[in-house]
Amino acid sequence: MALKPLDIFKFLPKTNCKECGFPTCLAFAMQIAMGKEELAKCPYVSESARAELSRSAAPPIRTVVIGKDSGKVTLGGETVLHRHEKTFYNPTAIGVKIAEGMPEEEITRRIAAVSQVKCERVGLKLQPNLIAVQDEGKGRFKELARRASDTGLALVLISDDADRLRQTAQEFQAARPLLMPASSQGRDNVVQCAKDLSLPCAVIGSDAEDLAGRAQEAERAGVKDIVLAIVNASPSVVFRTLVTVRRAAILGRISQLGHPVLALPYLLTDDRLLESVYAAVMVAKYASALVLSDLSGETFFPLALARLNIFTDPQRPMATPEGVYEIGSPTKDAPVFLTSNFSLTYYIVSGEIENSRTPAYLLVQDTEGLSVLTSWAADKLNAETIAALVKKTKIEEKISHRTLILPGVLSQVVGELEEELPGWKILLGPREASHLPAFVRNLPAR
Repeated sequence: MALKPLDIFKFLPKTNCKECGFPTCLAFAMQIAMGKEELAKCPYVSESARAELSRSAAPPIRTVVIGKDSGKVTLGGETVLHRHEKTFYNPTAIGVKIAEGMPEEEITRRIAAVSQVKCERVGLKLQPNLIAVQDEGKGRFKELARRASDTGLALVLISDDADRLRQTAQEFQAARPLLMPASSQGRDNVVQCAKDLSLPCAVIGSDAEDLAGRAQEAERAGVKDIVLAIVNASPSVVFRTLVTVRRAAILGRISQLGHPVLALPYLLTDDRLLESVYAAVMVAKYASALVLSDLSGETFFPLALARLNIFTDPQRPMATPEGVYEIGSPTKDAPVFLTSNFSLTYYIVSGEIENSRTPAYLLVQDTEGLSVLTSWAADKLNAETIAALVKKTKIEEKISHRTLILPGVLSQVVGELEEELPGWKILLGPREASHLPAFVRNLPAR
């Protein structure tokens, strides 16, 4: 739970020594509360105070890490019930399940899908995060785990058999897989294996009460990293359990439920489309990870996009760095466009200019992640700031003309900008980015 400055101040020496770089201990405490500084900067905090502060500042939903290197996935770590209160930190991990009993061609197809089903949105690569491998006693558990591990994604190993689970988990211990029982009969085996190998463990339960009891048993057994897996075929019970666990952990501070939650939408329906709809609801309320029966572009892309929207920090809009961007291979007579640095605006505008097949320069103004019209209304995109950007980027050294094309909604800026940039010709582009290709094709020679 996030601490207030005065809560942190109680742990500081209150000497105002300034060795942390701030004039007072209270000022330093305020920076820590805002997440801008680390407690380690104070050389005089006692170890006991440091440990107590660490416990007090821990999020109500614990953080669990599975996978390694580029495939590492962080689950949990959330501190609020509603996104608008602060932000959600660790996006829901999305994966697919393979099982020993599946036909070989189906296993191959699903493993290939996690590498092929990728998309890009506002400069971010959206892709699956994990593969769940289920042991069914057919002698291929370790082989399938190896093939899944070769994708570089995080692993979930599902088995009730103590020996097969331990042997497979040991081989991939460095990859830090999540261990999970296939049924209630395997609960004790999974807990013991997770404890011995210091790996994260999923405890299964049908509802919040069941999960709380199973998590408490795992904690008593010595397992540190626990994930709650909801095993229920009723959509209403699953959704109710997700909300109950989140509210209990954050509002009730019930530690037994303060763990990430794994949801299994494939248990709810055989209809792939309906499964993806259930999955989308689970991303919003409040699954830390999802395992789907299958992955395809038409179901994964909207699900990944919903995840991106929900886990974007509402206090920090996605922004593209300010500067000059070359689209295609522009020459000295290439047109020069201007836009804001709201990432969605940038990628839409740049994409439409690419569609015109006309090389161009795109000036991106730092508007603190606001769209063009919003930044103009907030006085962050005006004649003075645009003129300053033109001079700072020295775009005139790259071109032989002096023509700048503004978004069509900035008509009120044109006159003032011509005064700020003597010798420049200011043109208004279309109001809608989709009209840019036609606009570019009809531009007069410069």
